[in-house]
Amino acid sequence: MIPTATELLVRQERRQARRERWRLLRRRPGFIVGSFILLVWVVCALGGAAIAPYDPFAAEFTPNQRPGGSNLFGTDNLGRDVLSRVMVGARDVLITAPIAALLSVAIGTMLGLMAAYLRGLLDDVVSRVMEAILSIPLVMIGLLVITTLGASKTVYIGLIAIVFTPIVFRTARAAVLAEAQLDYVTSARLRGEGRLFIMTREILPNISGPIIVEATVRVGYAIFTIATLKFVAGGGRPDEPDWGNTIRQMYNLVPGGIWWPTIFPALAIASLVIAINLIADSVEAAYSA
Repeated sequence: MIPTATELLVRQERRQARRERWRLLRRRPGFIVGSFILLVWVVCALGGAAIAPYDPFAAEFTPNQRPGGSNLFGTDNLGRDVLSRVMVGARDVLITAPIAALLSVAIGTMLGLMAAYLRGLLDDVVSRVMEAILSIPLVMIGLLVITTLGASKTVYIGLIAIVFTPIVFRTARAAVLAEAQLDYVTSARLRGEGRLFIMTREILPNISGPIIVEATVRVGYAIFTIATLKFVAGGGRPDEPDWGNTIRQMYNLVPGGIWWPTIFPALAIASLVIAINLIADSVEAAYSA
């Protein structure tokens, strides 16, 4: 189908808007700092043991050495290098959290789009289900699901996606309700366009700003939530250098003055969440400009 002159003009305007947003993003210090921190952890996740100074699984040093010397972050109670384990531990969270967040954004956006545009019984039913999920405390539903299904990566991804979907749904629904009253939607209806076309080709591109911001924010929350649930419920192999599991296994050493096996993974989580939030704030500012 050959695009009309109006469609070509709209596409050109959208490309220009994307270039302008990217220009604004590159000028924001928060975006630069957040991207740098995120890049560091992505390199650690991709490089893994290949770039770590020592084997993260090998107990080849004196246990509980303080940070310094050849072990910059010290060693844990088994004599494993903490820095190497922190670096390799980035892989699990940087795979699980983005997949879970993007899955929740996809489902929540689709449900919000259909509920807000079609309204009626569908809107009522979906909204009540979303409210029911939101009413259940995160830790409670997390423990219930993990106890029942186990603590695999698939379970964590599915759990986070289910928990975050209602939040994305509310954002998408509110945005669609505002857009559905505008003239361009009315014009599309008068042209005889179908509901699917209007929702996906007319409304969805115009609510992409809030959805992209929501997706970025959800990644940060997913990182924190997964680490929290792994600290509470565990998961994975006992020797796996996952940040949440490591904190769960090592925090009982803190009262004895051995703080570094716990503090450094906790700081890694904090730095990654802060980086994502800096990027999210910058993206939101760029779309609001």
